[in-house]
Amino acid sequence: MRAARKGYSGLQIALHWSIAALVIVQFVLHDGILAANRPERGGAPASGSELFLADLHVAFGIAIFVLALVRVLVRLKRGAPPPPEDEHALLRLAARAVHFALYAVILLMPVTGGLAWFGGFETMAEVHGAGKPVVLALVVLHIGGALYQHFVAKTDVLRRMLRPDR
Repeated sequence: MRAARKGYSGLQIALHWSIAALVIVQFVLHDGILAANRPERGGAPASGSELFLADLHVAFGIAIFVLALVRVLVRLKRGAPPPPEDEHALLRLAARAVHFALYAVILLMPVTGGLAWFGGFETMAEVHGAGKPVVLALVVLHIGGALYQHFVAKTDVLRRMLRPDR
């Protein structure tokens, strides 16, 4: 029988931090998308650099979607380490809810963005735009939970996403 995992694999850690970095970059690149759509709203044409930023936003969105799919598949196959044994049931529920919501939004944002960008679906553009503060709120909750676990609860939850399980 296999022993319970104490941490994540190197692949899981690499996927986590790659997606995190790309999501942060997406917040910066979002202005390129807004500029690229300006002419459709009666504004000035986008500059070449703004169009380049828009293209990067789209490409990185596709990358996030692919990496998130891989991450979900790896998690389904390999699993995740258990929560701290003495963690309160409400904290476990909150952690599961935030993780589920993060996975969902990280998969749905590229889909809605792609439907808006490639399909011209204005409703999807609105949904995609409404997702931005949701992503931000979930990321803040996720980081806050990890910092709480590390500094207040004194668990290894944060450390196990920093170094691979051996």
